[in-house]
Formats: sequence, C-alpha cells, structure tokens
Amino acid sequence: MEVNQLKRGKLGQTIQVRLVSNLIKSQEYYRDVLGCEIDDWGHAKRDGMTIILQQSEFPEDVRPNAASKKRSDYPTDWQGPEFGWDTFIHVSWDDLDSLVEEVRGNGGNIAVEPFTGTHGEWEFKNTCIQDPDGYNIVLGSMRKI
Repeated sequence: MEVNQLKRGKLGQTIQVRLVSNLIKSQEYYRDVLGCEIDDWGHAKRDGMTIILQQSEFPEDVRPNAASKKRSDYPTDWQGPEFGWDTFIHVSWDDLDSLVEEVRGNGGNIAVEPFTGTHGEWEFKNTCIQDPDGYNIVLGSMRKI
C-alpha cells in the first residue's frame, strides 16, 4: 500500500507584531531603554528578540494580554503566571540581573522585580519589564537544581 506523505514545511523565525499608541515614542523606548536597533519598517531588534512596532489606528486597539486562567494540569505544581505575558524572552541565568539593571538605568519600568521559584527539578528566575503601552516583556531563565 502506497502512503502519500506531504512534505512538511519548516517554520522560520517568529516575529511578534505589536500595535502601539505612539510609534515614535515606542521606537524611542525600544531603542533607548531596551537597546534595540530600530529600522524604518518598525522592527525593534536586539540579539534574538525581534518585534515589529505598528501604529494603532485607535487607542482602544492597543490591548496588552490579561492574566491567563490558572491551570492545574501543568507537569509541575505551577498554575500559571500572576500577570499577563505579552512576550517571553529566554535569557541566561547570569544575564538576567544585569539586564534588569541596564533597563532600570535607562529609565525603564521594572513592573515585577526578579523572583525565583521551582518547576520540578528546575529553578527559574523571572522578571517583567513594561513598555509605554503596558505590554509585559518577561525575561526568564532556568537552571537544573
């Protein structure tokens, strides 16, 4: 019996698109506070992070994520975040604190100070940076206990 198999395509880099209330102000924030390179298309890039900033037509179109519903079926006893996540960026354990100080020194809003916890045999450390439109950018690191 012959089986037809479709060729499975490969997905490329994922880039988030973010509606903002003031494009110029957001570009300045991502450049001056987060250290991103900004281009004329609205791309904000730094290391492995890329976000496309787009001007919203109406202020009510800018909608950061609300906190998600708690779940009891994760593989560990974690039930989900306490606040909405718009972006999650993996960073090394050793870089997290220096990134927080860099953002703080550049005038950024550290909405949630670094905190640690465990997921099974993993220890995590997270923090949350909030941009001018209230989007939460979570920096997270993990290491084996």
